[in-house]
Amino acid sequence: MNSLFVTISFTTCFFMLQLCMGRVQAQLGTTPNIKHIVVGRCFTYFTIVNPRLRYDCEEIWRHFEEAVVPQPSCNVTVEHYNQMFDLMPQIWPCDKFLFWSKTRTLMHSYAAVFPHFWTLEDTLVGYMFNDLIWCGQGEDSGFDFNSCPEWSACRNHPVYSLWRQASQNFAEMACGNVTVLLNGSIVDAFNRKSMFGSVELDSLNPQRVDHVNIKMVTSLAGPQIESCHQGSVVDLIQILQSRGFRWTCTDSDQTLMILQCIQDPKHPSCQTCANTLLQQKSLSSN
Repeated sequence: MNSLFVTISFTTCFFMLQLCMGRVQAQLGTTPNIKHIVVGRCFTYFTIVNPRLRYDCEEIWRHFEEAVVPQPSCNVTVEHYNQMFDLMPQIWPCDKFLFWSKTRTLMHSYAAVFPHFWTLEDTLVGYMFNDLIWCGQGEDSGFDFNSCPEWSACRNHPVYSLWRQASQNFAEMACGNVTVLLNGSIVDAFNRKSMFGSVELDSLNPQRVDHVNIKMVTSLAGPQIESCHQGSVVDLIQILQSRGFRWTCTDSDQTLMILQCIQDPKHPSCQTCANTLLQQKSLSSN
């Protein structure tokens, strides 16, 4: 009896250990109803978001599915998506490109206040696949709805490869004045391994881009770890200079401060900001 109990306990512990180890290396599977979501977003995009455009949503889905499903989950390269991207060309107006790294929430608020800005998520491919997960099982076995590998698990991750190509296309089209939002409250605000640092920055064309305007964003609660004059941002500026870009950098963008204060109006920094604005308004009225 004791021997049976030990065997069952060992088997149970071994199973739980394997399960926990699996969770370290994998994430949730393909987003349920992914076809309906992707195709539906495609129709919404050219019906409501950008009515001047027309795309074959079913054909885009077909090439997406062909790129992902037949491949093992860690063997979907950028090239597998070529035919899909060929079906969704876009031309973006100059002076409206907004890039970001580790500032996603604030970036969306900033773009909402200044709707003339375009982010990657405003493109068709960004709109269709934002926040979705997908991977295949290989040998045309369909999508894997149980488990997909983490991005860091393999270089040719199906989600990473799509966003890598989308990011490259977006940056290559950038022209005029472009804006970059970076997080000054973390170490390595400019990270060479991020999508901006590894793909978008290298894809910017100094013949097309007039200025790269860097805006550092520091959390209201702090700390201020990096700025235009210290930390990894200095490396970014050196790269821009070496490639012939003109640039600006600011540590105290008033709009970004106000957007944070809307979320936390009672923070002491917001009171200081409000008093400053009132003083400016009083001086201008006089």
